[in-house]
Formats: sequence, C-alpha cells, structure tokens
Amino acid sequence: MSTGLKHFINNYVTLDDAGLDDIVNRFTKKHLKKGELLLQEGDTCKDLVFVQEGCLRLFYVTKDVEISVWFAFKNSSAIDIYSFISGKPSIYFLQAIEDTEVLYLPKTELQQLYETHPKMQEMMRNFWEDAVLNLIDRFTALQRDSADQRYRDLLSKPAFMQKIPQKYLASFIGVTPTSLSRIRKNIR
Repeated sequence: MSTGLKHFINNYVTLDDAGLDDIVNRFTKKHLKKGELLLQEGDTCKDLVFVQEGCLRLFYVTKDVEISVWFAFKNSSAIDIYSFISGKPSIYFLQAIEDTEVLYLPKTELQQLYETHPKMQEMMRNFWEDAVLNLIDRFTALQRDSADQRYRDLLSKPAFMQKIPQKYLASFIGVTPTSLSRIRKNIR
C-alpha cells in the first residue's frame, strides 16, 4: 500500500514482509484539502496519522492568535500525543496546509495489532521515545535559543522553508510576522 509507511515503521522495528504488509494494510487513506481540519480542539485524538503526501500543522489558539507547534511533512507522523495516549480532549487543531493525503490507524486497531503483532509494541515505544526527544529539543530551543537562531536552524530544513507560510513559521519560532520579517532582512 505505502512504501513510505513501510519505511517509517522499519525505522522503529524490524518486521517480516508478511507482518509489515498486514500492518500497513490496516491503515485507511484519507484526502484533505488545503485548510481542512483533521482534528479540532475539544475532540479526542483517536488515530495514528501518517502523512503520505502534503503537510499538516498542529496548532492551538490563544487570545485569537494561532500558535503553530509542529509540522508533519511527507513520510512522517502527525498526532496529538497527549490526547491520543490519555484519551482526553485535545487543545490542538491539526490542519492541512496544502492538499494532503494521510493514512490513519484508529487507536483501537493499534491495540489489536499489539496482540497479533507484538513487535508493534516495540515499534510504538521507539516511536514515542523519538517523539519525546524531538519535543524536548523543540522546548529547549524555544527556551535557550534566540529567535534569530531558531530561524537560522530552520534555514537548514528545506521542507520548512518551501512549504510553510511565513505567518506559520513566525508563530513556530515564537515571534510575530513583523519580527520574522525583520529577522529575515537582517540575515540576508
């Protein structure tokens, strides 16, 4: 079904071809139009989502301002980890920032896979560990690095610079769009 999804899973665990095919075939495809929401604040995140094409943005709204927290590009996962694990309502929105194709697996199906393919537990543990490390890196950068440095770090990530609108990049690095314009002007 998806070479990208197979590669993603194989980054976290080694499975035989039959097991990998069975797991991948349990995912369902969904197409999202630019701007369409996959998750809304107040909903519970019940699906493990893999971006097959396109890009998703995880954000929250405070005082009528959207704050971008995470971007999921092609061949990566998008999820509200807290809501997915706890079963509590999300404080986030998950939105397609361009036409996007995702593959998703309901949490109930994932739990069944734990029984039929015990290595899925190892895969998910490794995935959660990777996600936590990325979140710690992001949190540390927001606390330690200047906005200029956070923007410079994004310059080395072509997907961010090519796909993400400036207003989303600004909130992602913790500045206003006007401040981002100033930073970009000073760096050039």
